[in-house]
Amino acid sequence: MTELRLELNGISKQYPAVKANDGVNLRVTPGQIHAVLGENGAGKSTLMKIIYGAVRPDEGEIRWNGKPVKIRNPHEARALGISMVFQHFSLFDTLTAAENVWLGLDRSIPLARVIQRIREVAEEFGLDVDPLRPVHTLSVGERQRVEIVRALLAKPQLLILDEPTSVLTPQAVEKLFITLNQLSQQGCSILYISHKLNEIRTLCHHCTVLRGGKVTGEVDPTQETNASLSRLMIGAEPPELKHREAHLGEVALAVKGLKLPKQDPYGTSLSGISLEVRAGEILGIAGVSGNGQNELMAALSGEDRRSPEGSIELFGQDISHDGPDPRRKRGLHFVPEERLGRGAVPMLSLAQNTLLTRHESVSRTGWIHKSEVLKLAESLIQRFNVAAPGPHAPAKSLSGGNLQKFIVGREVDAAPRVLILSQPTWGVDVGAAATIRAELLELRDAGCALLVVSEELDELFEISDRLVVIAQGQMSPSIPAHETTVEQIGEWMSGLWPREAAHVQA
Repeated sequence: MTELRLELNGISKQYPAVKANDGVNLRVTPGQIHAVLGENGAGKSTLMKIIYGAVRPDEGEIRWNGKPVKIRNPHEARALGISMVFQHFSLFDTLTAAENVWLGLDRSIPLARVIQRIREVAEEFGLDVDPLRPVHTLSVGERQRVEIVRALLAKPQLLILDEPTSVLTPQAVEKLFITLNQLSQQGCSILYISHKLNEIRTLCHHCTVLRGGKVTGEVDPTQETNASLSRLMIGAEPPELKHREAHLGEVALAVKGLKLPKQDPYGTSLSGISLEVRAGEILGIAGVSGNGQNELMAALSGEDRRSPEGSIELFGQDISHDGPDPRRKRGLHFVPEERLGRGAVPMLSLAQNTLLTRHESVSRTGWIHKSEVLKLAESLIQRFNVAAPGPHAPAKSLSGGNLQKFIVGREVDAAPRVLILSQPTWGVDVGAAATIRAELLELRDAGCALLVVSEELDELFEISDRLVVIAQGQMSPSIPAHETTVEQIGEWMSGLWPREAAHVQA
């Protein structure tokens, strides 16, 4: 019998309100790509953090290459040969990408050599990473690439990947899979967490399913279907979306020739962006991370008020210089791509986080009606099936997918007239993603105008009425979703759309 690379026996972890892991057993062989599948809050991330030494188990044994070990911190995990790419990134914003990578390596290696190695690994594996850029200037997708390169530089025996493709393009995912298969053939074991069932069936050799912190099954994913994996994970197949024909109303949001110079050296300037979104439709924006999405979202949400007068209109009214609050009062709501820090304040409770964008419970004199705030949070938890102990739970205590459900739910429940969302189902399990998408389609059918930025092309094709692509700060012409293909949109994401049609308004 092949000696196991990693063996977990009876691993348990109790938090005050939930038992995250309950007697979990897991076995990984050298060179095996092993999927860990489960819905949001099933205990996957906690288990991975235990293996990486970021969390201490209450009970159980870890064996590494046949020997019992106690992994007390990530430094000890890395010394054993374990690397991890977190779903919530562990990067210091004020340092460059190279400096962040350097922190996890032998400090005797000069920084200049680290920069060179980052460039070599990034080129070898097709991951676009600039080692000299400060992390605070990077988009979510770019930060994820830094995390992946950092993990690969350590030449691990076990690589843990928690939702590694959640904000990668289809082309980047293909390159990553080639990389992972190469590592597997070299004997590196890979623990792979993803809610994308097609990925698990394509890439992984074995799959362990968690539900409620317990192992509920082990299967060969190549012999399963998406439906059977979904039943193992959530006990049912995700509901089928009903995408009815759009009934277009008035122009809700209009962007007219928007030009904005970049605010920092590593940003992207917007060049002549034009688009229209009508009441009762969903316009999807595709693009490789870092091509101007962040800058466009900041201009549309009111975080960046430098837009030229008349370049952004909401129901015919110029809002170019309005901040987020005036826009929200006019009916424009916004879901940012960053959950922790922008979508929610980590240390505040879910109830307190409702006050970031929902002010119904605040009187004109500034008094907060706490009972109403709690009632709103409780209703969001129930309506959007958020796995949380209650409205008093800190935002940071939720799994990434459950926090995403709460943030999206907070804005959907506000009955917006225009809703702008960036990466709406990032890190969300198939059942929850289907729920969120169904809610967006219901909003659209109720007359809301929706603008959805996503690097999940399958998602955009599933919910969008029209699609546009943003590349290098420029926008393609729009095209009805049913008249295009993933391959065509993939080409446009490289900036290769017909320029003679570029004057057509999105």
